[in-house]
Amino acid sequence: MTTLTARFARIHTPADDAAGIPRGGPQVKQATTAQPINPLLAARWSPRAFDGSSLSEAAVQSLLEAARWAPSAMNHQPWRFIIGRNHDGDTDRAFKNIYDALAEGNQIWAGDAPLLIAATVRTQEEDGTARTVGGFELGLATAQIIVQAHDLGLHAHVIGGFNGDQVRATFDIPDDYQPLAVVAVGRVGTPDSLPERLAAAERAPRTRLPLADIAYGEAWGEPAQVTEQI
Repeated sequence: MTTLTARFARIHTPADDAAGIPRGGPQVKQATTAQPINPLLAARWSPRAFDGSSLSEAAVQSLLEAARWAPSAMNHQPWRFIIGRNHDGDTDRAFKNIYDALAEGNQIWAGDAPLLIAATVRTQEEDGTARTVGGFELGLATAQIIVQAHDLGLHAHVIGGFNGDQVRATFDIPDDYQPLAVVAVGRVGTPDSLPERLAAAERAPRTRLPLADIAYGEAWGEPAQVTEQI
């Protein structure tokens, strides 16, 4: 399997250096997987400790370009993102407004991220009927931001604890769009910067339910039978 170091060495170019896109692999918090998976996915995790260093415009544009090419039913692309930047403590208005809408427990750490992205989705079709697949599409676009961030040596943390109504009012979001999540992106900091409870979670190993609990076969709750090795 390709190592993280080899993976980053293969994709990083001199043009990336000139554009200010970060080089090198992130702090590794490797998943113990039941089968081999892409190294980016195996090493992806959601830190709360960010080091506060700013991101280049090229890096931000790279993240958004990854989202732009996410799968979409009928190519409707119902996702819209609001971008807030924190340049070494000098925050723009969008960052302040997104941050202010976060739950208090998330404000403890999210202010050190250089980028906060409010992820919204269109909830209606052109004829006014509900677009039930929209949340799934936004999830796909957000996942591509996360993987692209990791590919650039960054990390992302998706935040569900925020006041969506406050985001809607502050940014004058139309009624047919719904804020569903906030994504914090940046470089990993030290757990010592966090309160002890959060620092302990930062240092803890990653865990997931076994496949038998999430993949079913002939009946609901009956584990799918996988007999062939990859």
